[in-house]
Amino acid sequence: MASIRLTRPTLEVIKVLLASTADDPAWGLKICEEADLGSGTVYPILERLVDAGWATRYEETGEHPGRPKRYYYELTALGQRAACQAREQKPRLFGLNAAAGGGPA
Repeated sequence: MASIRLTRPTLEVIKVLLASTADDPAWGLKICEEADLGSGTVYPILERLVDAGWATRYEETGEHPGRPKRYYYELTALGQRAACQAREQKPRLFGLNAAAGGGPA
């Protein structure tokens, strides 16, 4: 399993994945927009997360007329645990105030 550097862009991608739900899954362009990062930054991060076992990628199965098929991303159990550890190690990057017990800043 590969090691992931928890850079600010990587944490921004992880935050988007944490906020996604089954009803509102995360896909490449949505992640780029919500993380405010370019595709040249986001897609390599997503590939590293998938390669490390922190995230999974799956294809859109429904109709998608007029656009290419989307690939959705979600954190695995390992990725969820890693995200929790990252929140503890770098709370300010998750919008938390460590001195106040991890509440919103």
